[in-house]
This record gives sequence, structure tokens and C-alpha cells, in this order.
Amino acid sequence: MTENASALRATRAVRRILALHLPLLPSERRAAQSGARRDAAPLALIVQDRGRQVIAALDAAALAEGLAPGLSLADARARVPTLQALPHDPAGDAAWLDWLALAATRYTPMAAAAPPDGLLLDISGCAHLFGGEASLVADIVTRLSRIGLTAQPAIAATPAAALALARHGGHRLGDLPVAALTNDESVRTALRRAGLLRIGDLVRQPRGALASRFGAGLLAALDQLTEAQDQPLSPLLIAAPIAAEQRLASPVADEGAVLAVAEKLLLRCAMQLAARGEGGRAFAVTLYRADGHVAQVMVETSAPVRDAAPVMRLLRERLAALADPLDPGFGYDLVRLDVPVTAALAHQQLGLDGGDIAEGELAALLDRLTARLGPGRVRRLVRHDSHIPEQAAFDLPLSAGAPQLDWPAPPPGEPPTRPLRLFDPPQPIEVLAEVPDGPPRRFRWRRRLHEITRHEGPERIASQWWRRRSGDGLTRDYYRVEDAAGQRYWVFRHGLYGTEKASPAWFIHGLFA
Repeated sequence: MTENASALRATRAVRRILALHLPLLPSERRAAQSGARRDAAPLALIVQDRGRQVIAALDAAALAEGLAPGLSLADARARVPTLQALPHDPAGDAAWLDWLALAATRYTPMAAAAPPDGLLLDISGCAHLFGGEASLVADIVTRLSRIGLTAQPAIAATPAAALALARHGGHRLGDLPVAALTNDESVRTALRRAGLLRIGDLVRQPRGALASRFGAGLLAALDQLTEAQDQPLSPLLIAAPIAAEQRLASPVADEGAVLAVAEKLLLRCAMQLAARGEGGRAFAVTLYRADGHVAQVMVETSAPVRDAAPVMRLLRERLAALADPLDPGFGYDLVRLDVPVTAALAHQQLGLDGGDIAEGELAALLDRLTARLGPGRVRRLVRHDSHIPEQAAFDLPLSAGAPQLDWPAPPPGEPPTRPLRLFDPPQPIEVLAEVPDGPPRRFRWRRRLHEITRHEGPERIASQWWRRRSGDGLTRDYYRVEDAAGQRYWVFRHGLYGTEKASPAWFIHGLFA
């Protein structure tokens, strides 16, 4: 137990979380997206509060005039007559924050947004790729400054500690004010009245006394802040099992040059896949522009592959079919290839002429259709082991990794017992039967009367009693019927006569070919 605890402490000691606090994110996002000059009139972002217009965020010029969030717009304009006012857009800020987190994956795959105004990056073990932590921090702050964002960085062992240091400044957690611990103003006031002004003051107090007076939630927040409790980081993107990237000495804007880099990355990923005995089912090329914009192109395959040639053909097809072509801007300075979906791939037997076996031609055609039409457009039916007819098969994208079950084949020379075409939902019909619980003799569907000349059944299908809901717990009696015109239908009576329903309804569920 002692060795495990020591190993856990050592793991926490080397964990490095970079937090970036963006104090002026709402106003600077507006300026960046609208192209407004930095020397423009002071700006306030407002919200409606019980019929009043209240300031939710300010830009640097408005803060320099002594304004603060929470003021009414009328009071603020009395102090600063030139103040501009725009509606506050929290959803737009959140989307912008996610976009920044995506752009931050150029440094580490473990990047996440920390709403409302923060970014978190787990830089453990990757800072040396950028010349050390100081160089990494300077690079990301410079890139944010180029797009007009002010950033306050801080590094700690947990996300909560790094965010607190970034938002409140300082280098030691013990020197932070108690405001870094909780947003509850009543708790803050109580702490100040008790003479506890800094986090260090709280750490020196008996934990039992703090818990009895301020609650267990305060202790939990204190443990996260003082790095006594490990805190996971939920990244924006899940790291792919196979990945490779190439940083370019100078930005590249030519599409052919970018595809050449992607092909080299495919060869590197193919070596990793071969070592694992696997092939890729999805390949994502992420292009990082020098100005921070990120573009991604993904192709999927119907079968696992690790040969670069077919994947490159699909990438070219996908790029040619994009409705909004890629805009290289000032060029891409980083290209990354991820293989997020893999599957086992055995060695294949070559044909007599040395080429691939013929079974791959259909897969190649399906892959090209998927690349041209887009992900999810080419679909397949997958059998599901269920006795409920409408749940016996599902319509899934071609690349979905659902297990394949063999489709049951009817006995030779006999017609199928289930139709290929089902109605969703089943359509109601009016039925006339000789006896209430007997087979139908005629039925009316879509205002047309059908005389039944032959019938087979019933085939009784029980309900899913463990998942009963209103109207779903009824037994179905299915009949295969044929009318005078030779058309065959699949109809069922919904509910047992006299036991489950006094007057069961009839439905038509499918048509036989």
C-alpha cells in the first residue's frame, strides 16, 4: 500500500496542467469577429434583468473608465456617454471557446474548454517538443494575442489549481484569496468574518471545524485547489489509438503539398497498424492554419485497411466533393492524421496476377461513394437478435462497427416468412373476420377493399414484458395473407381477444415482393 501511494503521489507530481484565463473573452470575441478597431468607443455587453438592461461584460476601454459588470446601462452611460451597447451572447462565447480548445490540440490532444472564460491543456510530457514549458506558454499566448485575445496563463498539478492561479494571479496557492474557492457570496462573507482571507489560512485550520461550519463541499473544493485530490480532465476530443503529425517549417497553402504530407503520415500510421495486426476504418486529417483556424477532413472505409493508396484516393474524392472548399489562408503549419476507428486485419491472399483479390472491388466502390456523398450517406442493414420485427434490423452507416449476424434464409423452394419491406409505424386497417379471434377474411386499407383468398398463421409474437409501456405490452398475432389480385401482405391483430383487449385493432406491417 505504501509503494502504491508513493507511485500515485509521483504521478501527480509530474502532471502539468496549463490553464489560460481569458478575462475579456466576450468583448474581444465580438471585436475579432466584426473586425472592429481596438481604439473604438468603449463596449458593454448587456442582458435583460427584470426589465432592466444590465451590463454582463465589458471591454478593456470600458473597464479603464471605471465601469464594472452588474451596473445598469443607464448608470453606465451617465458616466461614459460614448459607451456602446450590444446584446450579450453566452452561446457564441461557448462556441468560440470550443473552437479555441480545438485549435489548442496543436500542443496536446488533452485540451478542453473551461467555461465561461478558460482553457485547460494537459501538457505533461509534451512541453519539451516546444522547447520547454516557458516556450510553450509564450507561443500559445502569442497566438492568442494575434487574434485579439488577452490570456493569463498558469501551470499547476490539477485543473482547479491551474484555473485559480490563472484567474486570480500569483504563483502560490496559499496566497490566493478565498474567492478562488467558492462563488457563494454568503460563504465568502462568513470566511472573511472568521478572519480567513487566504487559502493558506484555511489549510491551517482543523478540517472537522471547517466541515461543521461551512459544509463538506468547501473541503472538497479545498482539496481540489490544494492538489490533495486528483481531478480528471475531460478533453474536447478523444485521443485516437493511432496518430501521427508533421510540423512544417513554413506554412504550406498548396493542396498537393498538403496531400503529400498526409500520405507520409499514412505510411507512418500503417506501420503502427501493422504492428498491432489491425487496419483503419476511419481516417481524419486535421489541418492547422497559421492563424489558428482548424479544418478537418475525414474518410471512412467499409473494411479495415492500412494501405495508403486507397485512403489517399478517398481523401481526394472527399476534397473534390466539399461544398465549402478548404481555405488555406496564410497556409498550414501543422498536419495531423488520426485513425480513430480500428479493427483486426488479417493478411490477405493475393490474386494469381499478383493484385488484390476481387472481393475488394465492392468495398472500394462503397468507400468512394461514401467519400463523394459524405459520412453517413451510404448505409447498410444490420441484423439484430430480436424477436420484435421492427427491431430485427437497423439502418446504420456503412462504417459503423456493429457486429454482423447472418441473415436467416428460408428453406429451399419455400417463400420467405417475413417481408422485406416494413411500414414504420404499422398502418391501421379495418378487418372482417368470421370469428373475433380468427384469421381475417377481408380488410380495407387506404380506402380499398381486399378480399383474402389465402392465409397462413397465426404467428404469435409476445411483447417485451420487461419493458412494458402504455400500449406496448400486447401480444401480436401475425398472418400472411394473399388477396384476389395475388398481392401478399403481412397483417397482425394487436392484443389477444377478450384477454388483453375487448376489441383488438388490426394493422398491416409489411408487403411481400
